[in-house]
Amino acid sequence: MNSEGSLPEGVAECFAIYGELESSCLFGSGHINTTFVSRWNQAGARVRYLHQLINDRVFLEPGEVMENIDRVTRHIASVLRGEGEADISRRTLTVVPSRDGRLFVRDGGGGWWRTYLFVERAHALDVVSSPSEAFFLGKAVGRFQRQLARLEGKRLNETIPGFHNMESRYRAFRGAVERDPLNRAGTAGAEIDFMLENEERGAVLTRALTEGRVPERVCHNDAKINNILIDDGDNRALCVVDLDTVMPGTCLFDVGDLIRTVAARAKEDERDLSQVEFDFPFFTSLVEGYLSEASSFLTTGEKELLAESGRNITHIMALRFLTDYLNGDTYYRTSRPGHNLDRARNQIALVRSMDRNREKITRFLLEAV
Repeated sequence: MNSEGSLPEGVAECFAIYGELESSCLFGSGHINTTFVSRWNQAGARVRYLHQLINDRVFLEPGEVMENIDRVTRHIASVLRGEGEADISRRTLTVVPSRDGRLFVRDGGGGWWRTYLFVERAHALDVVSSPSEAFFLGKAVGRFQRQLARLEGKRLNETIPGFHNMESRYRAFRGAVERDPLNRAGTAGAEIDFMLENEERGAVLTRALTEGRVPERVCHNDAKINNILIDDGDNRALCVVDLDTVMPGTCLFDVGDLIRTVAARAKEDERDLSQVEFDFPFFTSLVEGYLSEASSFLTTGEKELLAESGRNITHIMALRFLTDYLNGDTYYRTSRPGHNLDRARNQIALVRSMDRNREKITRFLLEAV
């Protein structure tokens, strides 16, 4: 990119976009991919597109990522048409192909680029402010899962093998502790001890899936609140975005990540841990919204593990942040020294808050499902 942070020259023009390119700039603050938005004059109408440089250190097979995304978005669009929905291009992402019909473009340096229609008049949330917001966010993820419950054809590609497999995450963690390449383990002793003490409980969803106690489904695998677009006008959920990790898994990964991010009253890198509390009313509203869409297809095994899902995904995220800190911050973008350690401490605090509410969570879910 150039010094102004605009798209590299020639990238946007490789996609099937018509008109005159007027401007482009960096967009958003995602952890993994680099995102730009471009503005075009199309016969007097100003139209925007979203362009992303796929991080091929994280997604080793970007072509398989795009194959998944294309299948999933086309399927959701078909479901929406069948249900008589309007405004479909705002209710699911639309992949814009290259001029030669591919789902991506390679730049001169080998980078992988993709383009979407820009979803206008929409925003995402970082923190939920009311139970009604929690309800419609839960409903959005339940609807996304319901829409994909009948996706036919071959099994989706695993874009990051073992992404939520706690056993493989713990192997990576132990390796990071043993190598300790930047001598950081001494600054994270309490966090390392927490992980070792909680290893057995952390594997509950992984083992339920591998043992067949819950079914494998198509799921998002990163269903945090800022991956759900909200309509600026009526403040209701439009669609789920950031689909790189859509692949086989258990729907409990999605509802767990939503619980992690909706029922927390602080951002995931908040350093004042006294603010990191599990909000039970937000949790109940979220689950009610989720079940309004998902209860029809959930199995008994899935319903029985809903109580553990939020804690489990929070635990996984704490482990991932801590492992990345020990490895030298090679996966997540950081903006300050110790940022990933702050994130790990934050998520551990949230796990502990969930544990203090465990009896209430269990009792509510027994009645709700």
